[in-house]
Amino acid sequence: MHIRSGIGILLILSFLLIAAGCTQPAPAPATTAPTAMETSVVTAVTTQSPVGSSTPGPVQTLLEIWNIDVQVTGNGEAIDPMIIATIRGGKGLNAILQVDVQVTRADGKVETGTIKRQGTYRVGDSVSLPVTAQMGNVNRVEVFATTPQGDKVKIFDDLVPFRTYN
Repeated sequence: MHIRSGIGILLILSFLLIAAGCTQPAPAPATTAPTAMETSVVTAVTTQSPVGSSTPGPVQTLLEIWNIDVQVTGNGEAIDPMIIATIRGGKGLNAILQVDVQVTRADGKVETGTIKRQGTYRVGDSVSLPVTAQMGNVNRVEVFATTPQGDKVKIFDDLVPFRTYN
């Protein structure tokens, strides 16, 4: 009798397991009829050039062996205001492939430039980009370094005046 009761218990457990798997709701059938959707056309008229953001964002840190120091200053001249980005050193002078500079001017225009590389970067290599003195004196400057792996990393992002007063 023990064998029959063991088989009976096994059959009951098997039935419960099968029934438990069948209690999930069936998926809803997919709708095959097309649904009409209303669309509208919006026409935008742009009268200005695109405006860059004047709010600095986060920067990234290069690996120590690719580190490069960049100094960003204004030239202080009201007649010909410029922002100057200058390489000041770092272990990555030989490794960094390119240094790009983007200035979002106080009037909203965006100026871009690249610090020229002649073989390797040297201390003092720089690029100057024009800014405006008419609508304020603070410009957002972003500096990007291209690593040997081809990644473009933002290493500087700050507001820089073209002129400082002491």
